[in-house]
Amino acid sequence: MSGIFFGLVLTVHVLVGVAVIGLVLVQHGKGADMGASFGGGASGSLFGASGSANFLSRTTAVLATVFFVTSLALTYLASHRAGPAKSVMEGAPVVQSQPAAPAKTDGAPGAAQEIPK
Repeated sequence: MSGIFFGLVLTVHVLVGVAVIGLVLVQHGKGADMGASFGGGASGSLFGASGSANFLSRTTAVLATVFFVTSLALTYLASHRAGPAKSVMEGAPVVQSQPAAPAKTDGAPGAAQEIPK
């Protein structure tokens, strides 16, 4: 159940992050209003002369708050996962070593010689 909730919060987090990036890129800077006051055509926008700034900035603030809350939720969910901590080596196969063969001491060519003690 927590895995589904984690995936849902992660999806909302990514979508809100993309929306915040898009809203910030759509907004114009504070200096851009100077052109509208001297007869620029930008003042006749869809939201009116100052309506777009208020709407976009408030929407950005709300989405930034949602992004912050989902960040905290993801942190909480990731730190309180059910089950013990897993290791990278848990799935590794276990290799059992065999004892080394005894050294040959019969004096045959290429055979290892026993060292006297």
